[in-house]
This record gives sequence, structure tokens and C-alpha cells, in this order.
Amino acid sequence: TSFKIASFHPQPPIKMKTSALALLALIGGAAAGGRPSLSINVRDGSFDDLGGLDPTLSWSSSSKSGDIDLEYGVEASARPTADIASLPRKIWGTASTRVGDWGVTARADLDAQDLSSADIEIDAANDDADLSVHLEANAGDSFSVNKIEATKGIDNDDSRITVTPRYDLNTEEADVVVAYSSGDTEVEVTASKDAQSVTISQQIDDENKISPTLASSGDISVEWERKVGDDGSITTTVKPNDSIDVEWKDADWTANINMPIDGTDITGANVGIKREVNF
Repeated sequence: TSFKIASFHPQPPIKMKTSALALLALIGGAAAGGRPSLSINVRDGSFDDLGGLDPTLSWSSSSKSGDIDLEYGVEASARPTADIASLPRKIWGTASTRVGDWGVTARADLDAQDLSSADIEIDAANDDADLSVHLEANAGDSFSVNKIEATKGIDNDDSRITVTPRYDLNTEEADVVVAYSSGDTEVEVTASKDAQSVTISQQIDDENKISPTLASSGDISVEWERKVGDDGSITTTVKPNDSIDVEWKDADWTANINMPIDGTDITGANVGIKREVNF
């Protein structure tokens, strides 16, 4: 089985609508307090023309108020459009401080097209006790907790064990993740009332790492991570009778390829490419 990725064909010059230029000017002016970055993704694996590109502008900055460290930012589409109000995608902010022996960070993410609610994440960590807590919630007309988990770490000579119980308040489902690492070997077991899985990761050498996963349902997957150069890696995940996924990172470039498979046949290919540009 073979497949072909369409080549990129140059198109006649496109007149940029003033809204896209206005957005660039707006974020560029705000950059006095931070540095914007541009990421360009390929949408839906389409390479045929510029319509397949999905550029996103991100800007972030930071400040301090007393003992609280603040960070905030915005993500917006840079696609040409006459509707400038549709360009902003996400607004986010974080606040970090210390409460006794605990480091506490709260983050809020808002959909720029719907400001009626916000996704909230709260993290608290106590390094001396090797204990951390993570909470996910939603704030709108009311405050509701969605998920909560805690992680306790235990060090013993050259090995480390972490235990993470998790609970989803929406589905009322609970599970626990137990991870063990020693030298070049890592083992992770995830268990709930209805399903269990185990992943064994082995660092073969400085460049190669193999991680097979076996689930109680009978599903099997194998992940192979290979370092390429100083800033690159290729990660291939094979799920029999399901898919082959490849992620190729090379400095600021990231390419993702998803290939559904049926037996030994590759039935298609979905390709995404992302490039980070810092100004």
C-alpha cells in the first residue's frame, strides 16, 4: 500500500485583509511587555494551497504583585478575515505564590469567544513532603470541581516510587497510577475498577527508548523514541489494527503523522506541521 502527500503549489499573491494586519499591529504593540510568537500549523493535512495553513499568534508577559507572581497571555488566529472579533481564541492567566511550605499556582483559561466561564487548574506542591495536589474546576455562574488528584513520591536509594490516586467528580470514576523507576527502567501501572494497564519503559542506549503498553482489554501498543541530534527526536507509536503515529521534533519544528491501519494495510495519512517563530 502506498500513499501520496500532495505537494505545495504556489498561488497568486493574496491581498491580506486589514483585520489581520490590525491584529499583528495590536500584538506587536503589546509586545513591549513580552515577546510574541507565531506558530503555523497545517490544517487537516492539506498542503495544496495557503488555505491549508493555520497561523496562530501568541503573546505573553509577566509581572509581580507583592508575593504573587503573575503571568498572562492571549492566543489569536492570524488568518485573513473581515471579522476581527473572531480572531482571538484564548485568554489565560496564572498566579503563583507560597502558602507556608506549599507552592501554589492557579491558572485560568477563557474561550475568547465565550467569556461566560473559565477553566481553572490549581496546583499545590510541598517539596519537603514530596507531595503534590492537582485540581481542575470550572468557574461561571458557580464554581464546580471536575477532577482532583494527589501524588506522593518515595525515594529509596537509586529508585523512586510515586502513587497518584485520581477521581473524576463528573463521571464518579476513580483510578490510581503507580510508577516505579530505577536506572534505565520505568514501570507504570494504571488501575481502576474496570480497567488496568501496564507500561514498561526501557532506555536501551543514549538515543533509544522502548515503551510497550499492555491493557486488560487485550489492547497492545509500542512506543519507540529516538533522539536525533541535540534538539530533535522521533517518537513512533504502533497500535495493531488501529494506527501508527509519528511525531518528529526538530528544534522549533514539529511534524505529526497519523496513519490508520487495518491489518497490515495503511488506509490513509493525516499530516500536521507546526513551526514556532519567536520575534
